[in-house]
Amino acid sequence: MPIHLRAEPGDYAPNVLCPGDPVRAQYIAENFFDSGFRQVNSERGMLGFTGTFEGRPISVQATGMGCPSAGIVFEELIMLGVTRLVRVGTCGGLGDGMAMGDTVIAVAASSDDTTPLRYAAMEGFAPSATFTLAETAARLSRAGDTPVHVGPIVTSGIFYDPDPGTFARWKRLGHLGVEMEASMMYTIAAVKGIEALAIMTVSDLLGESGDTERISDAELKAGVDQMMQLSCAVATS
Repeated sequence: MPIHLRAEPGDYAPNVLCPGDPVRAQYIAENFFDSGFRQVNSERGMLGFTGTFEGRPISVQATGMGCPSAGIVFEELIMLGVTRLVRVGTCGGLGDGMAMGDTVIAVAASSDDTTPLRYAAMEGFAPSATFTLAETAARLSRAGDTPVHVGPIVTSGIFYDPDPGTFARWKRLGHLGVEMEASMMYTIAAVKGIEALAIMTVSDLLGESGDTERISDAELKAGVDQMMQLSCAVATS
């Protein structure tokens, strides 16, 4: 049995949604899974649930914040037989023309946090999504009403970055957004030979001078609900 996910092989579906927040994990199970889902983990408050989405097996497991915490969860999910990870969460928007509540599909995740690079044992490793999942997400997103942006993001180890020039440097290289876990997920997925994709809702607009505009709770809920419907469909595709 893994140390942090107190579950047995078979408790998780092969396809797992991975939000950072345990409260959001429970929200996803209650609002997007079919009736009859069950809780499979509560160790350290890291809630996990297994059920079905439109009749197809699916699980959701909270990862906590940042690469070290998320990396433990990704590793232990794979120990328990999981073969597809879909990160669902929020990101700060860097791209021109982005708006609060937009969806971002990350085809690659640059590692500003060095944890994924330490795990990969390559200083220049470029963590990327599983192409078939990214392609499916992009195709399914065209049927929705929410604007969707597809491209690279950056994974940072610092939430309150003291350098006001950081956002401009990331944007110069074409990054659409910044978050804290995707690069770790893509790296572990590559090493372990499983599928992975990160899909996020834009919760902040990040200016090149370091200024930040934050989404309202109502806008965030609407954006997350749109993103979650897409993510569940991709995870079970």
